[in-house]
Amino acid sequence: MTADAIGVRLESDGPVATVTLCRPDVLNAQTPAMWRAMSAFSHELPGDVRVVVVRGEGRAFSAGLDLSVAGASGPGSFAELATLPEQECADRIAEFQAAFTWLHRPDIISVAAVQGHAIGAGFQLALACDLRVLAQDAKFSMAEVTLGLVPDLAGTKRLVELVGYSRALEICATGRRMDAAEADRIGLATLVVPPAELDGAVRDLTIGLLAGNRDAVIEIKALLAGAAGRSHAEQQRAEREAQTRRLRDLAGRGE
Repeated sequence: MTADAIGVRLESDGPVATVTLCRPDVLNAQTPAMWRAMSAFSHELPGDVRVVVVRGEGRAFSAGLDLSVAGASGPGSFAELATLPEQECADRIAEFQAAFTWLHRPDIISVAAVQGHAIGAGFQLALACDLRVLAQDAKFSMAEVTLGLVPDLAGTKRLVELVGYSRALEICATGRRMDAAEADRIGLATLVVPPAELDGAVRDLTIGLLAGNRDAVIEIKALLAGAAGRSHAEQQRAEREAQTRRLRDLAGRGE
């Protein structure tokens, strides 16, 4: 099947790759077929890519799970998953999660360009990215609870890390919608811009991310990503070790 038939495509331009959800007629609602394709992108990514931009065509980033697929009776549907043995069901969900977790890779910085609705799986896809640039018309909602479900696409830990436990619980347990101004206020947004300026803002951010030494940026991402799980002493040790690697590399003495 073609990328447009599946509903998601990967395009690369030198150090920048773009993942585009391309089902604008259904507000880029997501399907298991899209998740399988997105998982494959991790293996298809050219080695010189440093920044991955994730965006949606049309007026929405992603309205979430395509209920016409999930609510039916075929492959990937709720009905099919419910009939599987518990471990097999969990393994299937792990495959779905892989579509999101590769955006955490230490060798890339991922940027979500969010306009319009980012609901459920759409919200979790934005959370999977390292940075989020929001148009002023962006709206987030973790709506799984309205279907009697839980967020299961690797978004819960990321949400807690960004906004804290209490706020994350309130967001997930109510399923309410929040606008870009609130998302910015509670720490979900890297930047909020008028809709007409979204592409330009993402482009400018990408240029800034590419300006630094690639290996230094990889070390910085690893330091910051692991900081929450380390004590002060452990973080200071990680800093020393990372800097030693950089100094040796810059002096031509790296491995």
